[in-house]
Amino acid sequence: MTEAVRTSRGSGAAAAAAGIAAATLGAGAGELTAALAAPASSPFAVVGGALIDAAPAWAKDLAIDWFGTADKIALTVGIALVLAVVAAWAGWAELRRPPAGAVIAVALGAVAAITALLSDTGDPLPFLPGILAGAVAGGTLHVLVGMLRPKPPRRGTDTASELPNRRAFFAWTAVAAVGGAVAVAAGNAARAGSRAITTVRDALVLPAPATTAPPVPAVAELGVDGLAPVITPNAEFYRIDTAIIVPSIDPADWELRIHGLVEEEVVLTWDELLALPLVETTVTLSCVSNEVGGSLIGNARWLGYPIRELLARAKPTGDADMVLSRSSDGFTAGTPLEALTDDRDAILAVAMNDEPLPPEHGFPVRMVVPGLYGYVSATKWVVDLEVTRFDEATAYWTDRGWSERGPIKLQSRIDVPRRGRQLSAGETVIAGMAWQPHTGVDGVEVQIDDGDWQPATLAAAFSDDTWVQWSLPWSAEPGEHTLRCRAISADGQTQTSESAPPAPDGATGWHEVPVSVA
Repeated sequence: MTEAVRTSRGSGAAAAAAGIAAATLGAGAGELTAALAAPASSPFAVVGGALIDAAPAWAKDLAIDWFGTADKIALTVGIALVLAVVAAWAGWAELRRPPAGAVIAVALGAVAAITALLSDTGDPLPFLPGILAGAVAGGTLHVLVGMLRPKPPRRGTDTASELPNRRAFFAWTAVAAVGGAVAVAAGNAARAGSRAITTVRDALVLPAPATTAPPVPAVAELGVDGLAPVITPNAEFYRIDTAIIVPSIDPADWELRIHGLVEEEVVLTWDELLALPLVETTVTLSCVSNEVGGSLIGNARWLGYPIRELLARAKPTGDADMVLSRSSDGFTAGTPLEALTDDRDAILAVAMNDEPLPPEHGFPVRMVVPGLYGYVSATKWVVDLEVTRFDEATAYWTDRGWSERGPIKLQSRIDVPRRGRQLSAGETVIAGMAWQPHTGVDGVEVQIDDGDWQPATLAAAFSDDTWVQWSLPWSAEPGEHTLRCRAISADGQTQTSESAPPAPDGATGWHEVPVSVA
């Protein structure tokens, strides 16, 4: 058994630093290898994806609640912090009982490699980034920590053990850390350039729609400062999905397969899709994780082809009641068949706000279905539609406890005034948004403190599938006040006051904003 090495507290700290530097270099090697040879098998991506899949529903809800659309960044940072702690421990272990730390580093790489193999990334060598990451980290750690040990005297001499060269140790440790950080950045940059298919996307010339959406009338915008615009810019549109790395799909390689409980299987290519008479439609999408008054909602103009027409080709059998859509990264969503075959504008979208879909929003093709939360309908990077039954198939989120069908609930929110912002006494305005796609909004009422409900003025609603702005003038008096709003749907329903969290089928309750008037 290797004898424990006596070290000072400073040597232990130095070994921990060596562990972190070695892990950084290993991570850089893994990310750069992934960018060059296995884009979908990045160690961070496959481990992060596995953690997302394994996390219980409450943990995902908490992450979205805390970090919103930055949840994936938060997860990546969290993985890096945990890796740093483990790496520091591995450095300490390598100093005291070599090669224990190097074995730990190699084992971490093996975990990433095995996870990539089990994740079905589609890469020919999915294990390669993880194996190289572990080997580089383990080898580097062994060499760096070895520099901390006194060298034994030369054989046949009385010379004392040579003391470690700490200056050389810290220099090489810094080189490993900086080199690893540069490799991580280079790998991410190379993969980003590849996955964006920037040149291909930018060169796309999409066909003109056979049917255009009505233009947004000027009276749909109330012109209130701080109020969300009717059309959400692409850069501001919320993003919630399970992809740590945005899938990279060349449109020339894309195809959609429709199969399952159908009389005729249909396979559609990109060129065939663009040759069809595309329709333009304006639809509001909402995430089921959106809290009352939240921002995980957006409205855009979409260009695509009606899914009902493709399903008509496939001819679903009479016992089918669900379509299981699948993304290129393995995500699935179960959509009621009736929502894809009725008169709503459920489409395979290829464009968003007059440009090809942004990569993070599903390029080249995604689903857009009015009236349903995204987790049961809005599959990005869609490549497969299986016609099936709810009692025979389940989807990603329903496997984790969310409801099967996910209709968007009647909701409204107050955008102006903002929570926590102090107002001056006098004439001002209360304004916000209301929505229930595929049903429409007929009115909004506002309550100030515990007074009577007052009808707000609605902007022009140009579609039942989109949200609508509303406003109410207010003579604000000094003091503390509470503002509430509730919507009335086009079918006469009033937004419920019953408060419920997003799980399992969407949040409910009235949005309430406390304000202080000076």
